[in-house]
Amino acid sequence: MRTTSARVASIPPTIFSEMSALAVRTGAVNLGQGFPDVDGPPSVIAEAVRALEGGANQYAPGIGVPALRHAIARHQQRHYGLEVDPDTQVVVTTGCTEGIAAALLGLVDPGDEVVVLEPWYDSYLAMIDFAGGVRRPVTLRAPDYRLDVDALRAAITPRTRLILINTPHNPTGTVLTRDELQAVADVALEHDLVVVTDEVYEHLVFDRHTHVPLATLPGMWERTLTLSSAGKSYSFTGWKVGWATGPRSLVGAVLAAKQWLTFTSGSPLQPAVAHALDHEPDFPSQLAASLQTRRDLLVAGLADAGLTARVPEGTYFATTDISHLGWADGREFCLALPDVAGVVAIPNVAFYDNREEGRHLVRWAFCKEADVIDEGVRRLAAADLHRR
Repeated sequence: MRTTSARVASIPPTIFSEMSALAVRTGAVNLGQGFPDVDGPPSVIAEAVRALEGGANQYAPGIGVPALRHAIARHQQRHYGLEVDPDTQVVVTTGCTEGIAAALLGLVDPGDEVVVLEPWYDSYLAMIDFAGGVRRPVTLRAPDYRLDVDALRAAITPRTRLILINTPHNPTGTVLTRDELQAVADVALEHDLVVVTDEVYEHLVFDRHTHVPLATLPGMWERTLTLSSAGKSYSFTGWKVGWATGPRSLVGAVLAAKQWLTFTSGSPLQPAVAHALDHEPDFPSQLAASLQTRRDLLVAGLADAGLTARVPEGTYFATTDISHLGWADGREFCLALPDVAGVVAIPNVAFYDNREEGRHLVRWAFCKEADVIDEGVRRLAAADLHRR
Protein backbone atom coordinates (compact mmCIF):
# COMPACT_ATOMS: atom_id res chain seq x y z
CA MET A 1 0.00 0.00 0.00
CA ARG A 2 1.41 3.38 -1.01
CA THR A 3 1.22 5.73 1.98
CA THR A 4 2.86 8.94 0.73
CA SER A 5 2.26 10.91 -2.44
CA ALA A 6 5.16 11.28 -4.84
CA ARG A 7 4.81 15.03 -4.41
CA VAL A 8 5.59 14.85 -0.68
CA ALA A 9 8.09 12.00 -0.92
CA SER A 10 10.23 13.94 -3.38
CA ILE A 11 10.79 16.82 -0.94
CA PRO A 12 13.30 16.27 1.91
CA PRO A 13 12.15 16.94 5.49
CA THR A 14 12.88 20.44 6.76
CA ILE A 15 16.38 20.76 8.15
CA PHE A 16 15.10 22.83 11.07
CA SER A 17 13.10 20.00 12.62
CA GLU A 18 16.03 17.62 12.21
CA MET A 19 18.60 19.89 13.84
CA SER A 20 16.35 21.11 16.66
CA ALA A 21 15.51 17.49 17.50
CA LEU A 22 19.25 16.79 17.50
CA ALA A 23 19.78 19.62 20.00
CA VAL A 24 17.09 18.25 22.31
CA ARG A 25 18.36 14.68 22.03
CA THR A 26 21.96 15.60 22.79
CA GLY A 27 21.46 18.51 25.19
CA ALA A 28 23.56 20.70 22.89
CA VAL A 29 23.41 24.49 22.81
CA ASN A 30 21.01 25.28 19.97
CA LEU A 31 22.55 27.96 17.75
CA GLY A 32 20.61 26.51 14.83
CA GLN A 33 16.88 27.21 14.54
CA GLY A 34 15.95 30.89 14.64
CA PHE A 35 13.70 31.40 17.62
CA PRO A 36 14.45 33.76 20.53
CA ASP A 37 14.79 32.70 24.15
CA VAL A 38 12.68 35.59 25.47
CA ASP A 39 9.11 36.56 24.57
CA GLY A 40 8.01 39.90 23.17
CA PRO A 41 6.26 42.76 25.01
CA PRO A 42 4.21 41.77 28.09
CA SER A 43 1.43 44.14 27.03
CA VAL A 44 0.92 42.08 23.88
CA ILE A 45 0.64 38.86 25.89
CA ALA A 46 -1.85 40.58 28.20
CA GLU A 47 -3.90 41.60 25.18
CA ALA A 48 -3.98 37.97 24.00
CA VAL A 49 -5.17 36.89 27.47
CA ARG A 50 -7.91 39.53 27.36
CA ALA A 51 -8.99 38.26 23.97
CA LEU A 52 -9.05 34.66 25.20
CA GLU A 53 -11.06 35.57 28.26
CA GLY A 54 -13.26 37.95 26.28
CA GLY A 55 -14.61 35.30 23.94
CA ALA A 56 -12.42 35.70 20.84
CA ASN A 57 -12.15 31.94 20.54
CA GLN A 58 -14.20 31.11 17.46
CA TYR A 59 -13.40 31.48 13.77
CA ALA A 60 -12.03 34.83 12.73
CA PRO A 61 -12.89 36.09 9.24
CA GLY A 62 -10.79 34.28 6.65
CA ILE A 63 -9.22 37.57 5.58
CA GLY A 64 -8.32 38.42 9.21
CA VAL A 65 -9.95 40.38 12.03
CA PRO A 66 -10.61 44.02 11.13
CA ALA A 67 -8.51 45.39 14.00
CA LEU A 68 -5.39 43.62 12.72
CA ARG A 69 -5.97 44.43 9.07
CA HIS A 70 -6.32 48.13 9.94
CA ALA A 71 -3.21 47.98 12.14
CA ILE A 72 -1.23 46.40 9.29
CA ALA A 73 -2.39 49.15 6.94
CA ARG A 74 -1.30 51.79 9.47
CA HIS A 75 2.06 50.03 9.85
CA GLN A 76 2.69 50.13 6.09
CA GLN A 77 1.77 53.81 5.93
CA ARG A 78 3.76 54.80 9.02
CA HIS A 79 6.98 53.03 8.04
CA TYR A 80 6.94 53.16 4.24
CA GLY A 81 4.32 55.68 3.12
CA LEU A 82 2.24 52.96 1.46
CA GLU A 83 -1.51 53.57 1.43
CA VAL A 84 -3.13 50.17 1.85
CA ASP A 85 -6.87 49.43 1.88
CA PRO A 86 -7.38 47.16 4.92
CA ASP A 87 -10.49 45.60 3.40
CA THR A 88 -9.13 44.60 -0.02
CA GLN A 89 -5.32 44.86 0.09
CA VAL A 90 -4.49 42.96 3.31
CA VAL A 91 -4.94 39.31 4.23
CA VAL A 92 -3.85 37.75 7.53
CA THR A 93 -2.03 34.41 7.24
CA THR A 94 -0.82 31.65 9.56
CA GLY A 95 2.66 33.09 9.68
CA CYS A 96 4.65 34.08 6.65
CA THR A 97 5.04 30.37 5.88
CA GLU A 98 1.36 30.12 4.94
CA GLY A 99 1.68 33.42 3.08
CA ILE A 100 4.42 31.88 0.93
CA ALA A 101 2.37 28.73 0.38
CA ALA A 102 -0.81 30.59 -0.52
CA ALA A 103 1.02 33.03 -2.78
CA LEU A 104 2.69 30.28 -4.79
CA LEU A 105 -0.41 28.09 -4.94
CA GLY A 106 -2.53 31.11 -5.89
CA LEU A 107 -0.20 32.51 -8.54
CA VAL A 108 1.79 29.63 -10.09
CA ASP A 109 0.47 27.06 -12.57
CA PRO A 110 2.25 23.79 -13.43
CA GLY A 111 5.22 24.53 -15.65
CA ASP A 112 5.50 28.18 -14.64
CA GLU A 113 9.03 29.22 -13.73
CA VAL A 114 9.81 30.95 -10.44
CA VAL A 115 13.05 32.89 -10.16
CA VAL A 116 14.27 32.65 -6.56
CA LEU A 117 17.32 33.90 -4.72
CA GLU A 118 19.62 31.07 -3.64
CA PRO A 119 20.20 30.11 -0.85
CA TRP A 120 16.48 30.00 -0.28
CA TYR A 121 14.32 29.35 2.77
CA ASP A 122 13.39 25.68 2.48
CA SER A 123 9.60 26.18 2.34
CA TYR A 124 10.13 27.98 -0.99
CA LEU A 125 11.38 24.72 -2.53
CA ALA A 126 8.47 22.72 -1.13
CA MET A 127 5.74 25.11 -2.22
CA ILE A 128 7.12 25.75 -5.70
CA ASP A 129 7.12 21.97 -6.13
CA PHE A 130 3.60 21.64 -4.69
CA ALA A 131 2.38 24.25 -7.17
CA GLY A 132 4.04 22.39 -10.04
CA GLY A 133 6.40 25.28 -10.69
CA VAL A 134 10.01 25.16 -11.84
CA ARG A 135 12.74 26.83 -9.76
CA ARG A 136 15.23 29.11 -11.48
CA PRO A 137 17.79 29.99 -8.78
CA VAL A 138 19.92 33.13 -8.82
CA THR A 139 22.80 32.57 -6.42
CA LEU A 140 24.01 35.10 -3.86
CA ARG A 141 27.63 33.94 -3.81
CA ALA A 142 29.97 33.88 -0.84
CA PRO A 143 31.67 35.80 0.62
CA ASP A 144 29.71 38.99 -0.17
CA TYR A 145 26.29 37.53 -1.05
CA ARG A 146 25.29 40.38 -3.39
CA LEU A 147 22.72 40.17 -6.17
CA ASP A 148 24.23 39.29 -9.55
CA VAL A 149 22.05 41.36 -11.87
CA ASP A 150 23.36 39.66 -15.01
CA ALA A 151 22.47 36.25 -13.52
CA LEU A 152 19.01 37.56 -12.65
CA ARG A 153 18.44 38.71 -16.22
CA ALA A 154 19.76 35.42 -17.60
CA ALA A 155 17.31 33.45 -15.43
CA ILE A 156 14.28 35.02 -17.12
CA THR A 157 12.61 32.99 -19.89
CA PRO A 158 9.25 33.18 -21.66
CA ARG A 159 7.91 30.76 -19.01
CA THR A 160 8.86 32.94 -16.04
CA ARG A 161 5.80 33.76 -13.94
CA LEU A 162 7.22 35.49 -10.89
CA ILE A 163 10.32 36.45 -8.94
CA LEU A 164 10.50 35.45 -5.27
CA ILE A 165 12.92 37.47 -3.14
CA ASN A 166 13.74 37.59 0.54
CA THR A 167 15.21 40.74 2.09
CA PRO A 168 16.64 41.00 4.69
CA HIS A 169 17.85 37.64 3.50
CA ASN A 170 17.89 34.38 5.44
CA PRO A 171 20.41 32.73 5.74
CA THR A 172 23.06 35.13 4.38
CA GLY A 173 22.09 38.26 6.35
CA THR A 174 22.20 40.38 3.18
CA VAL A 175 19.95 43.43 3.00
CA LEU A 176 19.33 44.20 -0.65
CA THR A 177 20.27 47.77 -1.53
CA ARG A 178 18.00 50.19 -3.32
CA ASP A 179 20.11 49.71 -6.47
CA GLU A 180 19.75 45.92 -6.26
CA LEU A 181 16.01 46.24 -5.73
CA GLN A 182 15.78 48.64 -8.66
CA ALA A 183 17.43 45.97 -10.81
CA VAL A 184 14.73 43.50 -9.71
CA ALA A 185 12.07 46.12 -10.49
CA ASP A 186 13.55 46.81 -13.92
CA VAL A 187 13.44 43.11 -14.82
CA ALA A 188 9.89 42.73 -13.49
CA LEU A 189 8.66 45.74 -15.43
CA GLU A 190 10.46 44.74 -18.63
CA HIS A 191 9.03 41.22 -18.59
CA ASP A 192 5.66 41.99 -16.95
CA LEU A 193 6.33 39.77 -13.92
CA VAL A 194 4.86 39.53 -10.44
CA VAL A 195 7.30 39.79 -7.52
CA VAL A 196 6.64 38.14 -4.16
CA THR A 197 8.79 39.60 -1.37
CA ASP A 198 9.36 37.87 1.96
CA GLU A 199 10.16 40.68 4.39
CA VAL A 200 9.78 38.99 7.80
CA TYR A 201 13.06 40.55 9.00
CA GLU A 202 12.07 44.03 7.78
CA HIS A 203 12.83 45.74 11.11
CA LEU A 204 15.86 43.67 12.09
CA VAL A 205 18.63 45.50 10.21
CA PHE A 206 21.95 46.70 11.63
CA ASP A 207 24.59 49.38 11.36
CA ARG A 208 23.82 51.82 8.53
CA HIS A 209 21.71 49.43 6.49
CA THR A 210 18.10 50.22 5.60
CA HIS A 211 15.28 47.94 4.53
CA VAL A 212 13.53 49.22 1.40
CA PRO A 213 10.28 47.46 0.46
CA LEU A 214 10.22 46.69 -3.26
CA ALA A 215 6.61 47.89 -3.37
CA THR A 216 7.78 51.46 -2.73
CA LEU A 217 9.77 51.66 -5.98
CA PRO A 218 8.13 53.37 -8.98
CA GLY A 219 5.76 51.07 -10.85
CA MET A 220 6.13 48.20 -8.38
CA TRP A 221 3.08 48.50 -6.11
CA GLU A 222 0.86 47.13 -8.86
CA ARG A 223 2.94 43.94 -9.29
CA THR A 224 4.38 43.27 -5.80
CA LEU A 225 2.96 41.01 -3.11
CA THR A 226 4.63 41.79 0.23
CA LEU A 227 4.75 39.17 2.99
CA SER A 228 5.67 39.72 6.63
CA SER A 229 4.74 38.68 10.16
CA ALA A 230 4.88 39.53 13.85
CA GLY A 231 7.00 36.49 14.66
CA LYS A 232 10.46 37.97 14.13
CA SER A 233 9.81 41.69 14.73
CA TYR A 234 8.00 41.07 18.04
CA SER A 235 9.60 37.80 19.23
CA PHE A 236 6.40 35.77 19.01
CA THR A 237 7.53 33.16 16.49
CA GLY A 238 5.16 30.51 17.91
CA TRP A 239 2.07 32.63 17.37
CA LYS A 240 2.32 32.26 13.57
CA VAL A 241 0.50 35.49 12.71
CA GLY A 242 1.57 36.90 9.36
CA TRP A 243 0.13 38.91 6.51
CA ALA A 244 0.24 39.73 2.83
CA THR A 245 -0.27 43.21 1.41
CA GLY A 246 -0.47 44.42 -2.15
CA PRO A 247 -2.90 45.18 -4.96
CA ARG A 248 -6.34 43.63 -4.69
CA SER A 249 -5.71 41.09 -7.45
CA LEU A 250 -2.59 39.61 -5.80
CA VAL A 251 -4.04 39.62 -2.29
CA GLY A 252 -7.13 37.97 -3.75
CA ALA A 253 -4.98 35.18 -5.18
CA VAL A 254 -3.51 34.57 -1.72
CA LEU A 255 -6.96 34.51 -0.14
CA ALA A 256 -8.28 32.15 -2.82
CA ALA A 257 -5.61 29.59 -1.88
CA LYS A 258 -5.55 30.31 1.85
CA GLN A 259 -9.25 29.51 2.25
CA TRP A 260 -8.40 25.87 1.45
CA LEU A 261 -5.35 25.76 3.74
CA THR A 262 -6.12 27.04 7.25
CA PHE A 263 -9.09 29.25 6.27
CA THR A 264 -8.32 31.13 9.50
CA SER A 265 -6.28 30.73 12.69
CA GLY A 266 -5.15 32.48 15.86
CA SER A 267 -8.39 34.34 16.57
CA PRO A 268 -7.32 35.64 20.02
CA LEU A 269 -3.78 36.32 18.82
CA GLN A 270 -4.80 38.60 15.96
CA PRO A 271 -6.09 41.46 18.18
CA ALA A 272 -2.96 41.09 20.30
CA VAL A 273 -0.75 41.55 17.22
CA ALA A 274 -2.86 44.59 16.28
CA HIS A 275 -2.04 45.97 19.74
CA ALA A 276 1.66 45.28 19.14
CA LEU A 277 1.71 47.15 15.83
CA ASP A 278 -0.20 50.15 17.19
CA HIS A 279 0.99 50.38 20.80
CA GLU A 280 4.47 48.85 20.86
CA PRO A 281 5.97 50.53 17.77
CA ASP A 282 9.42 50.96 19.35
CA PHE A 283 9.91 47.30 20.28
CA PRO A 284 11.33 46.17 16.89
CA SER A 285 14.02 48.89 16.84
CA GLN A 286 14.98 48.07 20.44
CA LEU A 287 15.13 44.40 19.49
CA ALA A 288 17.33 45.22 16.49
CA ALA A 289 19.77 47.12 18.71
CA SER A 290 19.95 44.17 21.10
CA LEU A 291 20.40 41.72 18.23
CA GLN A 292 23.25 43.80 16.82
CA THR A 293 25.08 43.49 20.14
CA ARG A 294 24.48 39.75 20.18
CA ARG A 295 25.52 39.48 16.53
CA ASP A 296 28.86 41.03 17.42
CA LEU A 297 29.21 38.66 20.37
CA LEU A 298 28.60 35.63 18.15
CA VAL A 299 30.85 36.79 15.32
CA ALA A 300 33.72 37.50 17.73
CA GLY A 301 33.22 34.15 19.47
CA LEU A 302 33.18 32.27 16.18
CA ALA A 303 36.43 33.99 15.21
CA ASP A 304 38.00 32.84 18.47
CA ALA A 305 37.00 29.30 17.49
CA GLY A 306 38.66 29.63 14.09
CA LEU A 307 35.45 30.32 12.19
CA THR A 308 35.37 33.59 10.26
CA ALA A 309 31.81 34.84 9.74
CA ARG A 310 30.56 37.31 7.21
CA VAL A 311 29.08 40.08 9.39
CA PRO A 312 25.35 40.05 8.61
CA GLU A 313 23.51 43.25 7.71
CA GLY A 314 20.21 41.98 9.14
CA THR A 315 18.20 38.93 10.31
CA TYR A 316 19.06 36.49 13.11
CA PHE A 317 21.94 34.67 11.38
CA ALA A 318 25.64 34.64 10.54
CA THR A 319 27.32 32.27 8.07
CA THR A 320 30.78 30.70 8.22
CA ASP A 321 32.78 28.60 5.75
CA ILE A 322 34.06 25.40 7.37
CA SER A 323 35.94 24.02 4.33
CA HIS A 324 39.33 24.46 6.06
CA LEU A 325 38.29 21.99 8.78
CA GLY A 326 38.36 18.93 6.52
CA TRP A 327 34.68 17.90 6.63
CA ALA A 328 33.02 16.60 3.46
CA ASP A 329 30.29 19.22 3.78
CA GLY A 330 28.40 21.34 6.28
CA ARG A 331 25.83 18.64 6.93
CA GLU A 332 28.49 16.15 8.05
CA PHE A 333 29.99 18.87 10.25
CA CYS A 334 26.64 19.83 11.82
CA LEU A 335 25.65 16.22 12.52
CA ALA A 336 28.96 15.65 14.33
CA LEU A 337 29.03 19.02 16.11
CA PRO A 338 26.93 18.02 19.18
CA ASP A 339 29.43 15.27 19.97
CA VAL A 340 32.47 17.34 19.03
CA ALA A 341 31.50 20.57 20.79
CA GLY A 342 28.03 20.29 22.33
CA VAL A 343 26.54 22.80 19.86
CA VAL A 344 23.98 22.62 17.04
CA ALA A 345 24.07 24.73 13.86
CA ILE A 346 22.36 24.56 10.44
CA PRO A 347 24.09 23.36 7.24
CA ASN A 348 23.39 25.85 4.47
CA VAL A 349 23.72 23.17 1.79
CA ALA A 350 20.05 22.39 2.54
CA PHE A 351 19.15 25.73 0.92
CA TYR A 352 20.89 25.27 -2.44
CA ASP A 353 20.13 23.65 -5.77
CA ASN A 354 23.76 24.31 -6.69
CA ARG A 355 25.08 22.29 -3.78
CA GLU A 356 28.72 23.14 -4.46
CA GLU A 357 27.95 26.80 -3.70
CA GLY A 358 26.66 25.94 -0.23
CA ARG A 359 28.52 22.72 0.53
CA HIS A 360 30.81 24.08 3.28
CA LEU A 361 28.64 26.91 4.63
CA VAL A 362 27.08 26.77 8.09
CA ARG A 363 24.47 29.10 9.63
CA TRP A 364 24.59 30.22 13.27
CA ALA A 365 21.75 32.00 15.13
CA PHE A 366 22.37 35.00 17.40
CA CYS A 367 18.73 35.56 18.44
CA LYS A 368 19.57 33.70 21.67
CA GLU A 369 20.36 35.36 24.99
CA ALA A 370 23.95 36.52 25.51
CA ASP A 371 24.72 33.82 28.06
CA VAL A 372 23.57 31.11 25.64
CA ILE A 373 25.76 32.57 22.87
CA ASP A 374 28.68 32.84 25.32
CA GLU A 375 28.31 29.20 26.28
CA GLY A 376 28.00 28.08 22.67
CA VAL A 377 31.10 29.89 21.44
CA ARG A 378 33.04 28.87 24.57
CA ARG A 379 32.33 25.24 23.71
CA LEU A 380 33.34 25.80 20.08
CA ALA A 381 36.61 27.48 21.08
CA ALA A 382 37.44 24.65 23.48
CA ALA A 383 36.83 21.91 20.91
CA ASP A 384 38.96 20.67 18.05
CA LEU A 385 36.61 21.24 15.12
CA HIS A 386 38.80 19.53 12.52
CA ARG A 387 37.58 16.26 11.08
CA ARG A 388 39.50 13.30 12.46
